[in-house]
Amino acid sequence: MQKIFYIILFFGLVLLASCGTPNDPESIIGGDGGYKIVSKFPTSGYAQDVILKDSLAYISQGQSGLITLSVSNPKEPKFVSELTYGLRGYSYKLISKDSVIYLATGTFGVSIVDISDPVNPLLTPEIRAIAPAKNFHIMGDYLFTAVSEEGINISNIKDPLHPSFRQTFFVPGYAQAVCTSAADTSADNNYLLAACGEVGFSIFDISDFQDGYNVYSVVGWLDTPGYAEDVTIHSDLPVAFLACGTGGLVIADYSDTANVKIIGSYSTGGYAKEVAYKDNKAFVTTGMRGLQIFDVTNLTSPVLIGTVETDLAMSLAVDDKYVYVADESEGLIIISIP
Repeated sequence: MQKIFYIILFFGLVLLASCGTPNDPESIIGGDGGYKIVSKFPTSGYAQDVILKDSLAYISQGQSGLITLSVSNPKEPKFVSELTYGLRGYSYKLISKDSVIYLATGTFGVSIVDISDPVNPLLTPEIRAIAPAKNFHIMGDYLFTAVSEEGINISNIKDPLHPSFRQTFFVPGYAQAVCTSAADTSADNNYLLAACGEVGFSIFDISDFQDGYNVYSVVGWLDTPGYAEDVTIHSDLPVAFLACGTGGLVIADYSDTANVKIIGSYSTGGYAKEVAYKDNKAFVTTGMRGLQIFDVTNLTSPVLIGTVETDLAMSLAVDDKYVYVADESEGLIIISIP
């Protein structure tokens, strides 16, 4: 009888240890889901953000400015150029229009780089009035810049090298990232969506845009867990994906802006910094927990399908075959999509 008792006790403990909440990443972390690192390129500075353009990867790297790599062969990225001299401030996020890159450099505003010749990028003076610059979004000929406690700036960039300032308007909290409600920048956009730090997620009516000069009222708000760092949208539905720091991945339905609600979430275990959506997948950089990939076919129940461990994943870009991660410690990491 004593032997039977210990056997039952043993299996009971095993069963108890295996139990946990379905959304606890600790129960799943370890599998990469077929997402494999194919190459790494150590940058000279602390990689903060990456964008792709014409088989080139442009990477902001803190005090070391901007580095350009050829990724025509993702398994062997090659150095093209580096721009450091003349760049002031700390290079965070970047975005491009035509042959121009805009760099968010905090209190030094927005720096503009002509990349018509990627081997010899040319710097123009920074725009100090758009500060402290944190992140960007482009809608047609307009550049939206999240400027933290100052709100959101709108500038006309029909001439990309010479932005024409429209206004900076107040938002609740500290604007960290911004996007519009239509993925196609040529489409009509009714809403401007903002990740506002500890205040959460805010929505502004921009249906009557008036060349960026109008007053845009808050029509929706959501108190998110953690610190709302980044926001992107679903390609077909009025759904936003937010990276919320210690709050992880948050999925919000804004079909009724008067009643914005969380419909799904996942505790990433790390600090959710940036999120991208593609083909029913949400890709989230989580600092020391690396890159996490979620199947969000069911928006109310995201499933962690892969974790790729990196030292300090900050930002990412995704194409049809690869995920490109800007890692503050390791540089550019290129990951194949299964």
